[in-house]
Amino acid sequence: MNLHFGFSYMGLIFLFMLFIPNLIWIKHKPKDYEKYEKNENKILLCFEKVGQILVISISLIFTDFNIKPITPWSSFLGIASFIMLLYEGYWIRYFKSDKTMKDFYTSFLGIPLAGATLPIFAYLMLGIYGKNVFLILAAVILGIGHIGIHYLHKKEIKES
Repeated sequence: MNLHFGFSYMGLIFLFMLFIPNLIWIKHKPKDYEKYEKNENKILLCFEKVGQILVISISLIFTDFNIKPITPWSSFLGIASFIMLLYEGYWIRYFKSDKTMKDFYTSFLGIPLAGATLPIFAYLMLGIYGKNVFLILAAVILGIGHIGIHYLHKKEIKES
């Protein structure tokens, strides 16, 4: 494993693509979201918070994620970028909706829990592209918490 410390502009771009819609979402949460939020599993919440801290910091402190000369390995960066564009599309659809819990959890282009799964898979692909096991592990930790929490929310919606 050959890691390169330094600033990652690609990590910063991915973080902007992740955070901007989430900051907008704060003022446009689905109706009744607080009802579901208060029931979140504390262990999954812990995984999510630790994963967030790790993904944010790791994606910024390694230059491994920056654009390199094009090789077949570059396809992982292309896939990661495409997934992040899909994530932006998911948010555009949500912000144009009635902003209900059903709107928030409706699949996007056949992708279940797209708001939770897409960024996780994008960061996994970015970690693979950078050959950075730390980002891969951070994305897995974040995924356990983030996808787990949203899976339980969706399950709770179906049951009510």
